[in-house]
Amino acid sequence: MSQRSILPGATIGFLGGGQLGRMTALAARDMGYDVRVLDPEPDCPASALATETIVAGWDDADAAARLARASDVVTIEIERVGIESLEAAARHAPTHPGAATLAIVQHRARQKDWLVSQGFPVGDYRIAGSAGECEAAVAAWGPCYIKASTGGYDGRGQIRVSRPDECEAAWQALRATRCVIERALDLEVEISVMVARRLNGDRAVFPVALNHHEAGQLAWSVIPAPIGATITARATEMGVAIASALGVVGLLAVEMFVLRDGRLLVNELAPRPHNSFHHTIEGCATSQFEQLVRAICDLPLGDTSILRPAAIANVLGDAWAGGRPPDFAAALAVPGTRIHLYGKRDPRPARKMGHVAAVADTAEHARAAVLDAARRLRSAG
Repeated sequence: MSQRSILPGATIGFLGGGQLGRMTALAARDMGYDVRVLDPEPDCPASALATETIVAGWDDADAAARLARASDVVTIEIERVGIESLEAAARHAPTHPGAATLAIVQHRARQKDWLVSQGFPVGDYRIAGSAGECEAAVAAWGPCYIKASTGGYDGRGQIRVSRPDECEAAWQALRATRCVIERALDLEVEISVMVARRLNGDRAVFPVALNHHEAGQLAWSVIPAPIGATITARATEMGVAIASALGVVGLLAVEMFVLRDGRLLVNELAPRPHNSFHHTIEGCATSQFEQLVRAICDLPLGDTSILRPAAIANVLGDAWAGGRPPDFAAALAVPGTRIHLYGKRDPRPARKMGHVAAVADTAEHARAAVLDAARRLRSAG
């Protein structure tokens, strides 16, 4: 389906109504767009911004078609959307990213194989269909990560194993019929690149983010990443090349590893807004969320320049320990900080409930401020 620029006043349909949909919907509303959402949960975070919330599964093609018929353009905020749902939506409205892109990205094994076929560097991996194949990989390589080919996020759907005799239990715990076995790497840092791309190939790239994970889940991120000009240029060039090869329209986040020996490897791709670029709201001339709206509506992309160095720290359900709310006042007393809550009603351990953001004169000062605010916020629990 061909597309012309979709102007404010039109309707954007979201397949998925989580926090990424919520923050993109906020940006869309600010720009004058109407918003409709499809999500399995009637009170999903984006529902408060939506004119209509269609309660249906992400693999419900009929519901996706209904969303698209009421929308001028459709996008996703989660990779778990069914390919048939995306194809059904595309029959009624421009849909970005397309089904071909999502089919590659949402399947870890397929994604790894595609990256290799396109000449992009990745760490050693094998595709396994049994615990025995996992055992062989660990026997050859030593410590590895076993990751389910589909599903899983924020550290879920993956288990680290150090010995072959741990593989059977890990395989059973993942309940997967097919897994990717990744050799554990000697990492210097983890970074990510965010590329925005229009239909005509125009693109804009955000400053590289430096990320820190705990238990497989992003704990904090900062821009600009203090990694040196050479690595920054290589990472940016690689991110742009991957987005172009995939033909992405919208956003593509590229998670990368910088190894201690200087190598730069691709970890995973995400064709949507990404947790490691939430600080673009405070730190950049255009946030990743506004940029997504611009890209899928085929409008000129926004300036990605840094206004001030910025950092974010995730706020998890653990901060509500003992049923007491976090100390928001103490966190906000840290200069340069803001709090973003996602409207989730059930603060469970490890569940992302929101994030704290901070800006400062340097990336290190922004990181220190946001970690101080996060610590104070948790002190009530």
